[in-house]
Amino acid sequence: MRMTVAQAVVTFLANQFTERDGERRRLIAGVFGIFGHGNVAGLGQALLQAGPAMPYHQARNEQAMVHTAAAYARTTLRTSTYACTTSIGPGATNLVTGAALATINRLPVLLLPGDTFATRVANPVLQELEDPGSLDATVNDALRPVSRYWDRIHRPEQLPAALLAACRVLTDPAETGAVTLCLPQDVQAEAYDFPDELFRTRIWRISRPRPDAQLLRDAADLLRSAARPVIIAGGGVVYSGASEELAAFAAAAGVPVVETQAGKGSLPHGHPMLAGPVGVTGSTAANALVRQADVVFGIGTRFSDFTTASRTLFADPGVRFVTLNVAGFDAYKLASAVPLVGDARAGLVELGTALDGWSAPERSWTEQVSAWEAQIDAGRAAPGPLTQTQVIGAVNDAAEPGDVMVCAAGSMPGDLHRQWRAARPGQYHVEYGYSCMGYEIAGGLGVKLADPDAEVFVLVGDGSYLMMAQELATAVAENIKITVVLVDNRGFSSIGALSQSVGGERLGTSYGYRSPAGGFDGGDLPVDLAANAASLGAAVITPTTVDELRSALGKARQADRATVVYARTALTGDPGPDSDAWWDVPVAQVGTTADVADAQAAYRTGKASQRGHW
Repeated sequence: MRMTVAQAVVTFLANQFTERDGERRRLIAGVFGIFGHGNVAGLGQALLQAGPAMPYHQARNEQAMVHTAAAYARTTLRTSTYACTTSIGPGATNLVTGAALATINRLPVLLLPGDTFATRVANPVLQELEDPGSLDATVNDALRPVSRYWDRIHRPEQLPAALLAACRVLTDPAETGAVTLCLPQDVQAEAYDFPDELFRTRIWRISRPRPDAQLLRDAADLLRSAARPVIIAGGGVVYSGASEELAAFAAAAGVPVVETQAGKGSLPHGHPMLAGPVGVTGSTAANALVRQADVVFGIGTRFSDFTTASRTLFADPGVRFVTLNVAGFDAYKLASAVPLVGDARAGLVELGTALDGWSAPERSWTEQVSAWEAQIDAGRAAPGPLTQTQVIGAVNDAAEPGDVMVCAAGSMPGDLHRQWRAARPGQYHVEYGYSCMGYEIAGGLGVKLADPDAEVFVLVGDGSYLMMAQELATAVAENIKITVVLVDNRGFSSIGALSQSVGGERLGTSYGYRSPAGGFDGGDLPVDLAANAASLGAAVITPTTVDELRSALGKARQADRATVVYARTALTGDPGPDSDAWWDVPVAQVGTTADVADAQAAYRTGKASQRGHW
């Protein structure tokens, strides 16, 4: 079949599907793009020709459209995603942050940046890097370390193998992440006789690999020896659709479950085996259980520093580990663990069978969970000006089980992990693998595209909003209805608190501006964020009390377009209960501020409790 390289790419992608447990989806649901001279004549023409066979959406920022694709992939449990196309130059380099986020979070996204001329006859072209060390290097090489698969198509003959390799990585739950296919602009437009079989409908079946039988027996033996076991549920539980199996396993074995950021919602709030969020952003109740545990069973978790409190949380001197993860890299991360490399759902079923009715010794932990929940309730009901705790409570109350809450960076992810009461897997959508400011609104678009019937609440702080607010215009232009709750606390409260704790006195973490007289003024910026949102086409509501906020959220649900609820919170107030967990942030060993000495002492205390678990 004779067609251009760009037409072949689009035609091929339109015929790729995934299937898991009998459910079939399009692998590439559509394409987000921003056109320039490096892709408009190739992929632009091909997408126009394809029409409805490959839906196209115009974005406002290249990084943002990758966030949208990643959020879509997460919502579909990594069974479907979007492709993103840009020109060479700043459009391509803007993809790097989004690609890193996708790869770190193990989310499939397909990047199709334009590239400079493969023939080089017109070099140097506009936006070309012109590396004197290699004429083959372009800015797209910056995408290599943040991509799980990277390729450059110099000749049409290379395309079939590259497309198949790309789909293999996109559909492999152990290897997935950003996939980059660089397309030189002259090659995109080149015609070639591609084999017809390249464009046949192809089903990529997402398997559920089973753990090794001997390691499964070893894991069962270790769990049987436990007196105080605990389960850490990570994102792999959600992606595998293993919530029911986790609930059955935990109930049968009598083992409490704590949840990471990505794993929150693995069990619904109020489940009798759920002990709450774990780690630096966790609860005192869950962290106490993990500190006492003699066997920790990690399911689908990367054991990040926030989950392990920088490896200070596993305090029992003889603690042992079982790890169940579809990726061997994560299963083997703790060298002393019994590693089960396999699908979370399949592994839980088989491990439950191997345990043959075993149940851990009974112990009391529900009172601590109830005490923690009472603290959350008290914060939500506290009188006075609006606080972030009250905003979270109001949104949580407004969210129905089928709705989704989206957040990413700042102080809110910590408060949400501790305070949000998830009704189901997928309702809690917080990007915390990369914790990327600016993800929130773009991510909300991806969630809504993947789940049109859900009301999508995007929680974003003022600092993060100012990073990437323009995707509100994309929501309006594409008629994607989301509700953005913009929480204005006049600065960067999360990193500001960290700066204060290490003796930095909040330098650069609160707002200030050069006044017309030339001085530097602190405090509020002379910026009207509500008016900014309205200028981008969103409807805007500005409540000032909790009751007004609840009413505003109800109005936003009934709105027919993207709506921003602007909530200006108190600078002081109830911050919510703390996790009582440590995070390894090195402190200056010498310094002139009075707080540095105290910070050094606290840091030495934390380091003394850090363990390698080898």
